Amino acid sequence: MVRAPGVYDGLGAHLVRRAGFPAAYLTGAGVAVSGYGVPDIGLVTATEMVDRLTTVVTACELPVIADADTGFGTPLHVVRTVRAYEQAGAAAIQLEDQAFPKRCGHLADKEVIDADEFAAKLHAALDARREGILVIARTDARGPLGIDEAIARGRRYAAEGADLVFVEAPESLEEIERIASEVPAPLLFNVVPSGRSPQVDEAVLEKLGYRLAIYPGALLEPATNAMITALSGMTGQAAARVEGPAGIFRQVGLDDWSDAGERYGTRSGPDEEEPWA
Repeated sequence: MVRAPGVYDGLGAHLVRRAGFPAAYLTGAGVAVSGYGVPDIGLVTATEMVDRLTTVVTACELPVIADADTGFGTPLHVVRTVRAYEQAGAAAIQLEDQAFPKRCGHLADKEVIDADEFAAKLHAALDARREGILVIARTDARGPLGIDEAIARGRRYAAEGADLVFVEAPESLEEIERIASEVPAPLLFNVVPSGRSPQVDEAVLEKLGYRLAIYPGALLEPATNAMITALSGMTGQAAARVEGPAGIFRQVGLDDWSDAGERYGTRSGPDEEEPWA
């Protein structure tokens, strides 16, 4: 099983390579927060993601699995996104069936589009690729629609041609085992400490047949707290540690964005303090 820590800048990319990992995961949440100073609520554009992807690929010289959220629009947008990610050097692109704007996968109140609508996006991605970039199909149906629908979508996306399938946020070891036994495709698992999914030993995941494990918050959360500690030392003022995405997103204006979302009647971001997606 390939292990890919989440990265979002050139420094992290270099460090992942120096640590001996075989791959890196470009985390959309990390790019939003660290690269552009906004919470991960659908504010970062495809162009901005490609810019950061280029930096990460150049720095780490490893295969990079790149988060592309919902593909940034319609199937036509997906075509352009895949080609841009491919040109930037991504080894794999991850697309999900959430409604726009998406939420972190381990947060509540997610919405998903119809499976047929996502299948069209998936086919657009598969048809658009030119250099063999892998296409990862992620379903977030477990939260809003239940594990049976999530597995059904995983099976559907595998049959439609996805290279890997990512069933996000299973909530028990039994569900993790069901995904492994019932979805006939190479599988990705999202390692999220204290998230909706239970902690499972990596050897168990590998034995079950999971081929790729990503760790989106592996660097961003400890780096954020290290910066808080350093600045507290300079000012002499104590500051509390932050935990999980909501805590970090609040450092970059989540509450203001949420207020604006309520004012304009849009989904504005996570409303529960749960960990990384």
